[in-house]
Amino acid sequence: MKRNWRIVTAVTAFALLSPASPALADAPEVPGRPVDPRPSTEELRRHLEKIEKRSRGAVDVAAIGTTNQGRPIFNATVGRGPLRLMYVTQQHGDEPLGTPAALELLEDLGVRPGRDERAVLDGVTLSVVVRANPDGHELDQRYNHDPDADPEYGEPGVGYDPNRYHSPALAPEDNPVPEAAAVRRQYEAFDPHLMVDYHMQGRYIDDDGEEITASLMWPTNDGVGDGERDLSRQAVAVSARAMEDSYDGANASLYPGGTYEGIARNAYGLLGSGSVLVELSATGPDMEQAQIASAYDSMYALAESAADGSLFAVDPDSADDIPERGEPLPGGGQGQAQPFHVEGDDLD
Repeated sequence: MKRNWRIVTAVTAFALLSPASPALADAPEVPGRPVDPRPSTEELRRHLEKIEKRSRGAVDVAAIGTTNQGRPIFNATVGRGPLRLMYVTQQHGDEPLGTPAALELLEDLGVRPGRDERAVLDGVTLSVVVRANPDGHELDQRYNHDPDADPEYGEPGVGYDPNRYHSPALAPEDNPVPEAAAVRRQYEAFDPHLMVDYHMQGRYIDDDGEEITASLMWPTNDGVGDGERDLSRQAVAVSARAMEDSYDGANASLYPGGTYEGIARNAYGLLGSGSVLVELSATGPDMEQAQIASAYDSMYALAESAADGSLFAVDPDSADDIPERGEPLPGGGQGQAQPFHVEGDDLD
């Protein structure tokens, strides 16, 4: 796939892990400029405004909600095609790396499109919720900010887990989580064919002892229709392939997610869209640029394959060829983002 920007990591002189731990031993070298992995919400606002201005109207940026601390939640729309794709980044505030990938995608498609990008824009329209949980980002926490919270999912006195409050039965006006309500309102207004939700997870290995760099999954709630599930599985297969091709050592697995209908992955499948979870592994500071590139390649490949029709020719059952995620990385090197467990389930 075409990527106008490229990122750089200069770390090749030392291993990220101890000699006894599985490699990723060295950060891959990819030429180009580094991007900020954690822009502040004010920096994000300025960057989006700059993209909108430089795109001469190709990118439309709007606030679709406001957090409890008064921060705007931004959506950016680009494209003119009949197929509608919606991406969401950073529902969990301490899972940041999908956000800079989305910014670079908007730059490439909206500000500096070449022939390939123009073909994508002719085939699809993208809606990108860029950092769904800005309060959580600024506070470096998974949850939103709500000191009055007494949640079923979240932490009392801290906040709600936004990715448990997307149930089709929960109307936006009744949702106690403004971040989840904003995503749902944008979903209803945009009516996407495919919804993709970008998160981060801890560190895991596969059965061969190689580190997993990303995990993906389709809706697993039994109420999701066959057509929505097939499209989701096609998108998982395309995204996993793109991420594994992103850099040497990239290694995708399936994510062992649950069936709860309030998770975005399940909720938007139940609401009639293809729906995919992408979890970037927190493989350490020296791998962040490569992981941002991997998220970008997932985003671009899904848009490109939807635009040229190749997404719909993929065998949905090919998603079953992706291996299961293995055990946590030995030594406890879980990095920044931690997996979240609810009794008997490992949820998104």
